[in-house]
This record gives sequence, C-alpha cells and structure tokens, in this order.
Amino acid sequence: MEWRDQGAILSVRKHGETSAIVEVFTGMHGRHSGVVRGGISRKLTPVLQPGSQVEVTWRARLEDHLGTFVVEPVRSRTAAVMNDRLALSGLNAITAMLRFCLPEREPHAQVYAGSIQLLDMLGVSRDWVLAYLRWELMLLEEMGFALDLSRCAVTGSFDDLIYVSPRTGRAVSRAGAGDWADKLLPLPLCLLGQGGAETGELLQGLTTTGHFLNLLAQDLGNRPLPDARNRFIDLLARTERD
Repeated sequence: MEWRDQGAILSVRKHGETSAIVEVFTGMHGRHSGVVRGGISRKLTPVLQPGSQVEVTWRARLEDHLGTFVVEPVRSRTAAVMNDRLALSGLNAITAMLRFCLPEREPHAQVYAGSIQLLDMLGVSRDWVLAYLRWELMLLEEMGFALDLSRCAVTGSFDDLIYVSPRTGRAVSRAGAGDWADKLLPLPLCLLGQGGAETGELLQGLTTTGHFLNLLAQDLGNRPLPDARNRFIDLLARTERD
C-alpha cells in the first residue's frame, strides 16, 4: 500500500530510539499517522513541528497497519508564531481540536481547506482570532452540530438576533427571548459573519461554540475538550483585561 498527499502536522511523539510517530491532517486521507525513521534527528526535528505543511508518502504492507511516512517540507509556520504567545496558543488549539474531533483516516475536504487557511493566518493577519471562531462553527457543522443562526426560532424574525438556544442551536431574537433570556447563549454579530469583532465579542462567541463542542465531546465518549483550547481562551481573556 502506498499513497502521497500533503497536509499539516498535528502531533509528533518519540518512537523507539531514533524514530517518531507523526500525525498529519491531509487533504485526501484525513487524519493519518505513520512512523518517520530518524524523526528525532537534528535534520528532521525542525521539519516535524506541529502546524508545519509537509508532503508525505505513506507506505504499509496492509491498509490497517500504522505504516511509515517519508516527509518532505513544504512550509514551516514556526517562525510566524514563536514570538506571538497568542498565535502559538491558537496553533496548539487548532491542532488539538482537529485531533479531538476528526476520526482517523476519514477525509474532510472542507475542514482541511479551512484549517490550512487559518494556519496560514496565524501571526500574519490581525483577523485570525475571528477566523478561528468561524472555523469552530465549520467544525461543528462538519461533525453534525451545525448552528442555525438565520432566523429567530420563536418569532421567525430575521432581525435583532442576539441569543442562541443551548438546546437546539437556533438563533433567538431579543423579542423572542422573553423571560428566558438569562438561560440563552450569546450571539455576537461576529458569529453572524457581520464585520470584525472586539475581543469581548470573540470571547462571547467562543463561549457559545464551546457549549456545542462540549455536546459533541459527550458524543465522542464524554471526553473533556482539549486543554489547549482552554489555554488559548484564557490567554485571549487576559489580553482583554490587559
């Protein structure tokens, strides 16, 4: 068995004395692992960094074997984030969430394209945190937890949508919320795709997506969301306070 694809490295762990098991999110083969011979050498260690874009050739005797990777560098993203704590934290959150949500060896073309675009924004574009929030929306949709933010679930109105039902994931207007407003999740304009966002709005949006990601986590064996996501949000909140 053999195939060739391109993807972003999600994780690297030592295997034996000189090798590493590398997990890559590829365009056509999804989240896939393989052994890289000499993966902890001085030559390959700078290449095998989470977030780096690589060409991989996977080989195995049988399809269900772990197999081996031959890795060729395409683009490093390390330099863009190393001097930016928030961007580095965001990169760790992205790779951790992909490992957490996506089943192994199952292609997800839309998520792959969106993830590569987001990784390319880290440390480069000011809007990457907003892009991360919208990426979580896309991830939820791909996993079957899509939010319906198009109109009010109570009145049918398209206007003044400021809440999300924690049960149905549908938008609720100010008028439609009534006495239930304090039990609903926030719906900042940035979740509706309307313009940019201040940090406070982004945190509101991440609270809402986090609620539904936790519901997804229950479906995935009642596991907690990755600590990397929590650390990223905590760091973002500290930048708001500062």
